[in-house]
Amino acid sequence: MARHSIWANKVATLVHSGNTAGALAQIKVAPTVKDVQQLRALLAESKPPHKLLDEACVDQIAALSAPRLHRSP
Repeated sequence: MARHSIWANKVATLVHSGNTAGALAQIKVAPTVKDVQQLRALLAESKPPHKLLDEACVDQIAALSAPRLHRSP
């Protein structure tokens, strides 16, 4: 089994502590698709399910997977 990223573990800790607003903010600035997928797997294991956070993860995966517009340096 692959190790979970440090980022995913930290955001999962935010969720478990009840800070969903902080978790949503972190999801919006997620570093990679892999990190968001690992977070989504961690959230799927938690009880109760977090539908809003799962939807945010799906949206962020789509945003990170899409081709980016050209940005000048």
